Amino acid sequence: MKKIKPFIALAAFLIALTLIIPAVLVLPFSDEHKASGKLGENLAKSPGKVTDVTSTSKDPAVEVAVFRFSKSKIEKVQLEDYLVGVVAAEMPADFEEEALKAQALTARTYIVHRLMTKDTLGVPKGAQVNDTQNHQVYMNDDEQRKSWGKDYDWKKKKVLEAVRSTSGQILTYEGKPIDALFFSTSNGYTENSEDYWSGSIPYLRSVSSPWDKNSPKFNSQKVMTVREFEAKLGVKIGSSGTIGKIVERTTGKRVGKVNFNGKVFSGKEIRDKLDLKSSDFAWERKGNNIVITTKGFGHGVGMSQYGANGMAEEGSDYKEIVKHYYKGVEITPAENMLATITAQK
Repeated sequence: MKKIKPFIALAAFLIALTLIIPAVLVLPFSDEHKASGKLGENLAKSPGKVTDVTSTSKDPAVEVAVFRFSKSKIEKVQLEDYLVGVVAAEMPADFEEEALKAQALTARTYIVHRLMTKDTLGVPKGAQVNDTQNHQVYMNDDEQRKSWGKDYDWKKKKVLEAVRSTSGQILTYEGKPIDALFFSTSNGYTENSEDYWSGSIPYLRSVSSPWDKNSPKFNSQKVMTVREFEAKLGVKIGSSGTIGKIVERTTGKRVGKVNFNGKVFSGKEIRDKLDLKSSDFAWERKGNNIVITTKGFGHGVGMSQYGANGMAEEGSDYKEIVKHYYKGVEITPAENMLATITAQK
C-alpha cells in the first residue's frame, strides 16, 4: 500500500494540472472580443451576456421623453438607453466600431443640444424629441430584439459598447453643443448648410467623402411618366426632349437651381417634390417616361454614415471621423451641461 501512494499523488497532480492549464490558456484572451475589429463576427459565434461590457457610463441619469409616432404616446427612457436605441436604429450594427462610436457621439450631441435649447418643435406637450428622421430614429429594447432576432446579443453588446466608449462626451463649437446633422450616403462630397437650408453654419462645411462610393445606396434610379413629372413640379414639358436647364451647382456638386422656361426651382425643392434620394440628380426622357438617376442618399449636410464607416475601415478613430465631417469642433465633457438639464427638471 505504501508503494501505491506516490502513484496516487502523481495521478492527482496530473488531473489537477489538466484542469488548471485550460483556464490559464483562456485568461489572456477573455477580453479580446471587446477590442476586436470583428467583434460582431466573434460574438455571433459565441454570444455573451449583453450586460458584460467593460466600460461604464459617465452619462448622468437624464431622462428623455420620446414621442413614439406609431403608438401616439410618449415613452420616457434613460439617456443611455435612448442613445443605444438611436444608434441601433440609425446605423447598421455590423459597421466598424469607430463608426458606431462616431454615431453615438453625434446622437448624444443632438439630444443635448435639443434639451439645452428647450426645442420642442415637432413634438406634443410633454415630449422632447420624436422617433422619426425629423429628429433621430429610435428603437426600444423590445423593438431591437424583434429587428435583430438571433443576432440580438452581439449587436446589442456592440452598440452599447459604442455608446459607453463615448459616454460623457459631446461635440461643441465655441463652447456650445453643435447641431450634429448626419445622413446616409454622400455623392462624394458633403454639402454646405446654406446650400440646402437657409443660414451658414461654420462647422457644417462641404468636405470630400470618397468612401461613400462603396455604399449600396450610392446610385439609384427612379422612373415616372411625363405627366406625373409635370404635375408634381407644376411645369410643362410637352413633346420636348429638353427637361429644364441646370443653371447652378452647389459646392457639394449637387444641383443648385433648375430653370424651366423662367420658373426656377432649387435642387432641394425638386428633390422634395419628386421624392428623390438626393439633390444630385440627372434625368433624360425616354418616350413618355422620364428616367431620373441620383447619387447619394440624404440631405448631404454633416456626417455621412457610410463615409464614417469607410474612414473607420481605413483605420481612423471616431475622433478623426467627427472632426473630418464637422469643421472646427471640439470633443467636450458634457457633465456640466447634463447637470444643468437635470437641475432644470
